[in-house]
Amino acid sequence: MGVTEDLADKLALDVLKYIDATGDEKIITDMVNVLGATSQTAEEAFLTSLRVRRANIKAKALLLERAKAFQKGLEQSTQDDDPE
Repeated sequence: MGVTEDLADKLALDVLKYIDATGDEKIITDMVNVLGATSQTAEEAFLTSLRVRRANIKAKALLLERAKAFQKGLEQSTQDDDPE
C-alpha cells in the first residue's frame, strides 16, 4: 500500500478499537469531516479501510458461527451413533 492507504488503515483500526471500547459510532462522522476538510483522498482511503475491516469482522463472525454449527452437528451425529 501507499502512504495514504497505510495511514488511513491505521486510523481506521484505531477508530474501530475506540468504538469497541466506547460504543461511540459518531467518531466516524467526526473523522470523515476532519479528513474531508483536509484531504478527500485520505477521507476515501479511511472509509474504504473502515468498510473492508468491518466486512472482514462480519465475515469472520459468520464463518465462526457456521463452524460451530458444523461441529455441533458432528457431535450430535456421533451421539446418535453411540450404542449406549
